[in-house]
Amino acid sequence: MKIRVLADADSVAGAAAEFIAAEARAALRAQGRFVMAVSGGHTPRQMLRSLALQEVPWNGLHVFQVDERIAPWGHPDRNLIHLRESLLGHSPLREDQILAMPVESPDLDVAVADYARRLSEIAGSPSVLDLVQLGIGLDGHTASLLPGDPVLDVMDSTVALTGVYQGRRRMTLTYPILNRSRCILWIVTGGGKAGMLGRLRAGDESIPAGRVNRKKALIFADCAAAGQSHPSEVEEELP
Repeated sequence: MKIRVLADADSVAGAAAEFIAAEARAALRAQGRFVMAVSGGHTPRQMLRSLALQEVPWNGLHVFQVDERIAPWGHPDRNLIHLRESLLGHSPLREDQILAMPVESPDLDVAVADYARRLSEIAGSPSVLDLVQLGIGLDGHTASLLPGDPVLDVMDSTVALTGVYQGRRRMTLTYPILNRSRCILWIVTGGGKAGMLGRLRAGDESIPAGRVNRKKALIFADCAAAGQSHPSEVEEELP
């Protein structure tokens, strides 16, 4: 695991966008496509807006969702709204290149299987993402892998449903596909995340985020989250 500490959330978003763009260019040269999955949140939204301004081989890009709330199409709780607003219209990305979780389906079990199938069609079987962008919650969750939820134990599917959390059930990618990803990019900002970032860095498996593969992980954090007074521009190798 490596960490790069930047001055503030805007700097994190910009640096993460530059990193993703470079990864996409390398993947397109090597294999002709780049498959990534992104989380919701304010800083990831800024990251995507910055990514839209980068030099990216857009025709070969496929964007999946890490997780999504079970809510109707267009509902403000949906991560998809911000994903679409951040990329469509600000980049050459086509609408069909954003693979939305079908959470408005009347049969969510069928929807889970359908999203897993779409992943396998684009990212292979077993599905391997080129990059997954994750965040960490104040309770240590990542994606919608929630403390105490049975979803933490799902090992036979790439996609699963959670119980009710903050008023809604969710659809989420699971540990197997997250841990197979070629690159895991953590975006962590704000002083409120400092405690959980410390536990993530320490490899604390008692929190859901601590069970994500550390060998392929890179953290982009701001000074507040990292508990530092100054940026650290050199990536630090962590145990």
